[in-house]
Amino acid sequence: MNTEIIIDDEFRYFFPALDKETNVWLEESLLQYGCQHPLVLWNGILIDGHHRYEIIRKHGLPFTTISKDFESRDNAVIWIIDNQVTRRSLAPMQLSYYRGLHFNTDKKLVGNSRGNNQHKTRDEELPHNEVIPKIGSTASRLAEKYSVSRATIERDAQVASVITAIGMSSPNAKGEILAGKTRISRKKLMELAGGSDEEIVGVAAEIENGTFEKSKPGAPKQDGADPLTDTGQIEMLPLEKEFHKLTGEFSIELRILENRGDTDALRMAFQSYILSLEKMHSSI
Repeated sequence: MNTEIIIDDEFRYFFPALDKETNVWLEESLLQYGCQHPLVLWNGILIDGHHRYEIIRKHGLPFTTISKDFESRDNAVIWIIDNQVTRRSLAPMQLSYYRGLHFNTDKKLVGNSRGNNQHKTRDEELPHNEVIPKIGSTASRLAEKYSVSRATIERDAQVASVITAIGMSSPNAKGEILAGKTRISRKKLMELAGGSDEEIVGVAAEIENGTFEKSKPGAPKQDGADPLTDTGQIEMLPLEKEFHKLTGEFSIELRILENRGDTDALRMAFQSYILSLEKMHSSI
């Protein structure tokens, strides 16, 4: 039985637009076989199946729904993020946003679960069969879940906060960023994280009206300006040199430590190498 479905703008932007080929394949599949998997709702709001629903409405196809029961909107957000990350091939910016949003949302839930004091832990407030990790472990737990470093999760949290703030000023600008239509670097977003609200609103407006040139390929070169820097693209040569230098040094150290059989020193060397790579990654 078909149900009246609510489309939530925030939730809708969690689902990046499909490329043309994928969208054509999905449409042909739905027309031939019908909608075989139910759309997922929470309080009547669509939380999974947005692309299918657009095609269903276009052709008036029948569909079914199932409902999920979440304690709060934040719990629904985390469920959507888990689905997106585990089921889809996402661009680096999308992954960064989802990981950071997961951290920010989870931390808020930990601190304010059931309206309690933020210094309480969730396992003190919930039934014994629903123990939730303490707030102090949030970054480490998500780092393990997503196979990245804790520092990456913490940087992602800032990136997600800025993208969310941009979305509050202009939902379309947020959608442009997450869809990859506006190329804004993590470095620029990190700069905005330390800036003023006016700067964020300004960038959102530029993206909205199409004047944001910082990361657009092919932007005209200004007098005395470096074309790669001004378009927000990476100066690959210095980065490549740094990477080869770092990897070469690590390779030599690795061979030495392997011959020594020093497991602890080997772990420390790997950790140092990974942290150095993370530092390079955050500069992009």
